[in-house]
Amino acid sequence: MIRYVKDQKIDVKPHLRGGKGNTVFRELLTEDQFCGHGRQLSILSLEPGESIGVHEHNGESETYFILEGSGLYYDNGTKAAVGVGDCTYCGSGESHGIENTGDVRLSFVAMIVYA
Repeated sequence: MIRYVKDQKIDVKPHLRGGKGNTVFRELLTEDQFCGHGRQLSILSLEPGESIGVHEHNGESETYFILEGSGLYYDNGTKAAVGVGDCTYCGSGESHGIENTGDVRLSFVAMIVYA
């Protein structure tokens, strides 16, 4: 199966999880395509100054893989700089968030799978 870019749904979510600005989602796989094992595989984009607020995952984990830009990742109360090629993991019962602190768009793959 191929999901051509023209068939990938784009969604814009303002103030995601209490964050700043808009988060743009490009859906790579639908929830049905996870066969009950997860719910999201998307490319998310944040413009400079935008963020996804800190939030907790329960019964699932979320992984980010940074494609472009740089930012500040919030990991269970600690902060760390992230950039191209970095991978983050938020397990069940943990919390995270991300902010674009750079001068260019921050884009990353986001995958949520069930624990």
